[in-house]
Amino acid sequence: MSDRVPLVIEFPVRCSAAMLYSFLSTPSGLSEWFCDDVNSRGDTYRFFWGETEEVATVVRKKTNFFIQYKWEHDDSDNRFSFEFRIDIDDLTGDGLLTVTDYVEPDEESEMKSLWQSQIHTLLRTIGS
Repeated sequence: MSDRVPLVIEFPVRCSAAMLYSFLSTPSGLSEWFCDDVNSRGDTYRFFWGETEEVATVVRKKTNFFIQYKWEHDDSDNRFSFEFRIDIDDLTGDGLLTVTDYVEPDEESEMKSLWQSQIHTLLRTIGS
């Protein structure tokens, strides 16, 4: 069991919740910015980065609001390994994407930089 700590990062977004959610929850959307390729069967997702494969399960989701994944190798007591949460103001259209990832304390800075880079790619892809 590891002593992972939550890393929470917020990113302003300007797009619909439905559009953003599709990039966070579907194989075609995730492969645009998160990894090289994704296959899914039910709630099990196989993520590919070159020759590396990682498996995660969707543990909870609410369409257009949030999705939580748990890595197959994650032996922590945390309910999920990482989460994407969407908050869009209905009046202004301003939005916030919050990423929560449970990381090793000594990897917090590196993981923050990685998420910032990945989400920058996502936002560029969706034109936000």
